[in-house]
Amino acid sequence: MFSIASGKYIAVEGVIGVGKTTLVRNLSLKYSIPTVLEVVEENPFLPNFYEDMDRWAFQTQLFFLVSRFDQQSAVKRTAAQGQGVVSDYTFYKDHLFASLTLKGDQLELYEKIFKVLQDQVQTPDLVVYLYADVNVLMSRIALRDRPFERSMDRNYISMLSEAYEEHMGSERNFPVLRIDTSAIDFVRNQKDLHEIFERIEASL
Repeated sequence: MFSIASGKYIAVEGVIGVGKTTLVRNLSLKYSIPTVLEVVEENPFLPNFYEDMDRWAFQTQLFFLVSRFDQQSAVKRTAAQGQGVVSDYTFYKDHLFASLTLKGDQLELYEKIFKVLQDQVQTPDLVVYLYADVNVLMSRIALRDRPFERSMDRNYISMLSEAYEEHMGSERNFPVLRIDTSAIDFVRNQKDLHEIFERIEASL
């Protein structure tokens, strides 16, 4: 019998506004497994980052790196006990964002730190990669109206989408289930949500 609860680690990935956290919460409810949710709003540098990325990228990225490593260390302990867990990001996401926002000596220092940490985190049994058209993403970001996202640049979202496509298309560390969310609404439509559940179950 299928059971995510029996030690499986699922990570849901995708660009800002694609529905990662919503899906993770639904998976947690359905399969009675704990969640690991990315610390976003607690990052004190994030509002400044969206206003001036060049100036605040390094501080923002280091906060996320330390926070994500701390959370992913807990994931590894949970998995070692045979308990399933679902997260709304992968640790590898941190490197993807850093490669887009850091440069020069800052990127070189970041790379050294990341390489020390990456081998100490749990590799997902499955990554559910949610993606959507940039216009759809911008609409969803506007609808949720987070204060620090109000100045979100469309070009930045487009750049992230392209980076995710390249990364997920070449990923070899874990299996990837791709789900286009442009024309579905698993928040309001239970049929769409259950179809996603079925696809995840079939992939494990």
